[in-house]
This record gives sequence, C-alpha cells and structure tokens, in this order.
Amino acid sequence: MVNSFKDYNRNSHIDYWLLIAVLGLSIIGLIMVFSSSAILAKQNYNNKLYFFERQLIFFFIGIIIMLISLKIPVKFWIKFKYVFVSIGICLLALTVCSPLGIEAGNAKRWLDFKFFTFQPLEIVKVFLVFYLAYFYANKQDKIQSFGIGILPPLVITLFLSALLILQPDLGGAAFLLLLFLSVAFVGGVPLGKLFGLGIAGIGGLLFFIFSASYRIKRVEAFLHPFSDPGDKGYQLVQSFYGLANGGLLGVGLGEGKQKFFYLPEAHNDFILSILGEEMGFIGLSIVFLLVLILFWRWLKIVLSQEDLENKLLAFGLGLILLVGMFLNMGVVLGVLPPKGVTMPFVSYGGSSLLSSFLCVGILLKLERKG
Repeated sequence: MVNSFKDYNRNSHIDYWLLIAVLGLSIIGLIMVFSSSAILAKQNYNNKLYFFERQLIFFFIGIIIMLISLKIPVKFWIKFKYVFVSIGICLLALTVCSPLGIEAGNAKRWLDFKFFTFQPLEIVKVFLVFYLAYFYANKQDKIQSFGIGILPPLVITLFLSALLILQPDLGGAAFLLLLFLSVAFVGGVPLGKLFGLGIAGIGGLLFFIFSASYRIKRVEAFLHPFSDPGDKGYQLVQSFYGLANGGLLGVGLGEGKQKFFYLPEAHNDFILSILGEEMGFIGLSIVFLLVLILFWRWLKIVLSQEDLENKLLAFGLGLILLVGMFLNMGVVLGVLPPKGVTMPFVSYGGSSLLSSFLCVGILLKLERKG
C-alpha cells in the first residue's frame, strides 16, 4: 500500500521550479514580442497585434506539446531515433532544394507551409540528441574505438551540418557539432580524441568564416563595432544604445525608442536589448534569474538519472536550451560575434518555441523517472 502510494506520488509529481522558469520566460517573451513588434506589424500588416497573436498561438500549442510529451514514455523517443533523424535530413534538404524553401537574408533556412513557416534546425537539434543519447549509452564497450565509438555519430552530425552550410547557416552547423562533442564527452569518449576533433572543428569554422566576406564583417563588427557604426557595427551599436538607455529601471514598458526601426530584428534576435531598454537592469536580472533556475533544475535532473541513456538525453535536451540562451545573451551584450540565435521562450519564433517546449516536456518526464 505504501509503495503504491509512493509510485503514484512519483508519477504525478512535476518539477514546479522548472515549470515556473519556463512559463516566466514565456510570459515575459509574449509581453516583449508585443512591445517590440507592434510598430513593424502595423506598418507591414496593418495589425499591430500580428506577431503577438502568432506567438500566443504557438505558446498554447507548445503547452499542449509539453503536456503530451509528459504522457509519452521516454523510450519512445529513443526507439524511433533513426526515423526522427531521417525526417530531420529530409527537412533540411527541402529548405535547400525545394520550392518550399524560403530565402531571406541570402539564406534559405525556413520552409513555407502556407499557414506558417518552419525552421527545421530547431527540431533537428532535438532529433540529433535522441540519436546521440542512444548511441553513447549502448556503445560503452566500444567507445575507445574511433571507427565504432566515434565515427558513426560524427558522420551523421557532419552530414546534417553540411546541409546547414548549404543554406548557408554556419552557426547552426557549429551548434550541432557542439552538441555532438558535449554528449560524446559526457558519454565517455576519451578526452584526447575529443580534443583532436575540437581542434579540427575550430579549423573548419575558421576556414568557412574567412571564405565569406559577410562573415568576416560580422567578426570585425564584433571586435570593433564603433569603428563603423553605420554599417558593419550598426546592429551591435544599436543594441548597446538600447541597453544604455534603460539604465536601472528602464524607460517604461512600451516606451523604448530602438524598436522604431533603429534596431533590426527587435522582436527576434535582439529582443533582450528592447527588454533592457524598457525594463532596465532589473528586468534583465529577472530574465537571468529565471535562466539560472532553469540551469539549476537541469543539472538536478541530469544528476538524478540512474540510467545512462536517460542521463545523456536530459543532458543534451537541456544543453539545447541553455546554449541557445547563453549565445543570444552573449550576442546582445557584445561578448560574442553577431549570429542569428533566438532567445528560447522569449524571442519571436514558432519553431524555436515549439521545440523548446518539447525539450521541457521530456525533461519533466525524466525528472519524474529520476
């Protein structure tokens, strides 16, 4: 009787701290999407609620996805890993070589399904983690062998990365490689082999950066943004202005100036700059606190898993969220080169929001198991 009650209590339990962090970030995101996009939406669609309404719809769909994933056994995601990876390959290929691919900013990274657009990279990250968690949990006896313990997942990761580079999306490719190296490290791959792969990856990254003039400009803008504030450094400089204008308490919600077409991607990649301008250091601190809570609960979930497959799955899914957050914050604050990385749960974007809620749903399920 007592054991039955314990099992029921464990299976019905939910990590409220993680849920509070995620919902808090999402609600702040909804408020800031409306504030930062209303002017643009009014000009382009004659409806200042255009972006807010779409984000709100994706928010509710994301909640449904999270609740459904809480009911799905964790083994389901691992069982169909090859199906998911194959779907990811097909989606990335469609962006490059089909009429569904949308070109924006000299890149084809989205698929147009008429009623909505979708960025395959966001879900491909999750699919790759499913495969990596399975592989490194079930190849422990062969992990010392490069041909068996490293090469198969490396080939799959490089193939997905190659499809991203064709878009082109070098940052997305680097993200997938970082996922591979991180999960492989936690999975027990010898550090010496990972170090060699890391050096090779950095070399490849530098090659692609210096082979394209626009990427060189991004690096120059990061290093010396104020040397050319009207061109190369424009976006970063405007982000700094927004943060500086906010001060401690901000200029007030809805009162920011940078969203008046001064700061490109105000409701997307640089939404934290608008938040900093309107809600000040206090507002940004609340966001950082929620990220810290998410980081704390993620570590707890990872460390509580007794099964290696579940441990690697939790590690990889949380890494997707947290690396995305740190990269976005780093770009906005000027400590990383400008790159189109959204802030999970906060930035506008249905693809990112849905895949992020899927990650959280599986993490909540794993927390119960742990």
